Amino acid sequence: MNYRIKSLLLFCLMPAILLAQAKKAKPAVDKVERLKQEAMAAIDQRKDQAQQINDMLFSFAELGFQEVESFKYLTSILEKEGFTVQKGIAGMPTAWIATWGSGKPVIAIGSDVDCIPKASQKPGVAYKDPIVEGAPGHGEGHNSGQALNIVAALTVKQLMEKNKMSGTLMLWPGVAEELLGAKAFYVRDGYFKDVDACIFTHVADNLSVSYGDVGYNGMISVKFTFEGQAAHAAGAPWRGRSALDAVELMNIGWNYRREHLELTQRSHYVIADGGDQPNVVPSKASVWYYFRERSYPKIKALFEKGIKIAEGAALMTDTKFTYEILGSAWPGHFNKPIASTMYENIKRVGLPTWSPEDQLLAKATQKELQSPKREGLAIKLDTIGTPIPTGPTLMMGGQSMVPLTGGSDDISDISWAVPTVVLLYPSNIPGLPGHHWSDAISMATPIAHKGVVAGAKAEAMTLLDMLMKPEIIQQAKAYYTDEQTKETKYQPLISSKEIPAIYLNQKIMAEFKPKLEKYYYDPSKYKSYLEQLGIKYPTLRDDQRAEFEKKPESKGK
Repeated sequence: MNYRIKSLLLFCLMPAILLAQAKKAKPAVDKVERLKQEAMAAIDQRKDQAQQINDMLFSFAELGFQEVESFKYLTSILEKEGFTVQKGIAGMPTAWIATWGSGKPVIAIGSDVDCIPKASQKPGVAYKDPIVEGAPGHGEGHNSGQALNIVAALTVKQLMEKNKMSGTLMLWPGVAEELLGAKAFYVRDGYFKDVDACIFTHVADNLSVSYGDVGYNGMISVKFTFEGQAAHAAGAPWRGRSALDAVELMNIGWNYRREHLELTQRSHYVIADGGDQPNVVPSKASVWYYFRERSYPKIKALFEKGIKIAEGAALMTDTKFTYEILGSAWPGHFNKPIASTMYENIKRVGLPTWSPEDQLLAKATQKELQSPKREGLAIKLDTIGTPIPTGPTLMMGGQSMVPLTGGSDDISDISWAVPTVVLLYPSNIPGLPGHHWSDAISMATPIAHKGVVAGAKAEAMTLLDMLMKPEIIQQAKAYYTDEQTKETKYQPLISSKEIPAIYLNQKIMAEFKPKLEKYYYDPSKYKSYLEQLGIKYPTLRDDQRAEFEKKPESKGK
């Protein structure tokens, strides 16, 4: 057969070849679509399970490193579902990793579990009304993320079994996130070294995802302890050397130094130990600092300034000092290909349909907390979050600085170990102070439950995309290598010597756990935690209800 005949034959057959290729590709797309539809329907069937996990964790109200009941409850669920659970990882009794499946890709799925001091609050009540006065509570909403993850993971697991799909799901908790106390240790100890991608979930007031540098500060959490000499404070004060004086002088020194620090820094402290009683010169005292900045070098520089000021305080008081690093976090950087994939699924899910009762609770709470905006729950979906401007701005005096930011999250350390995104889901009320009892108001109500279900759908569909489309993982790794880590290399803010500060919050939980136990949720008796507590949803004061339930005046003709 000569060349001209071969060419003519190929030309004639080309339409048939292209049609066959199209038909071959179409079923793969159709299969992903079919699995996504099955996943969303299955999550709707699991909404009661999501509600139970959410409400149970809310009722435990456990502070960082003391998430004992949450640990037992979550690991028991996953063990019953066939996950292999490794407990007490990285030297933390309440930390665990649960895995199911085999082969690649390995996808980590995480969310925090700890709560906030003195944030106890009855859900669905639009004013301060603690379950236990002075007790911890979920004034951040960390009770909801594991509910979302477990429901999404179990749904995907079921589809993987049914369709004989390869891949490994790895669930894990953010222990002591409020202390920035765990995730850097997870990375340091190698728990993410074989992971291909990570989805992290965090409560918010909209359904969204971001990529790039989204503005997190990095941080070092450090406790300075001074040691002097005790003496009778009235009988022989000259024989004492007050460690408390050293703490106070350090704080004074730092507060004077603040004026001459870059505007991007955030720093704050509490006196963790101020002595025992007034008539004994304190021989020991300690102060606990958070030093936050926008880059690794600046965090280290800020920390070194703190050490110098501690040295000065020790010199002035003739005391000695030591310091202990309790936690750390890098500034975050999140993966664009995974975020783009996830946002397409977010658009498909959309925001929940809020009831009039949901909106009434939200608006009354916003009014009670004097929020700048009092428009209730979000009804417009967020756009995908893009990187904040990182180019330096030239300030007066020749100083270059990056844009101001605020909080920190140690998911950032994991983002530098493996391609990572953070899925935000709408279970909280917009415009609240954060780290506050009011942020617990919605967290065991239909608002939280609906937000968890919406987030679970977006997460499950994204997991299916990553399992069924290898190119997504490939693109994620390329972005991580070629853009994220091209110029910036991760250097841990903790060394090999540091160990997790698992003693933190022991005394507080020892005091309040017996008081909280009587309020633990019992799903075998009650459909919801609201029902168990006997709360009418929503509960407003008479003045709140009068304002928000005003009927429009009728106009005469």
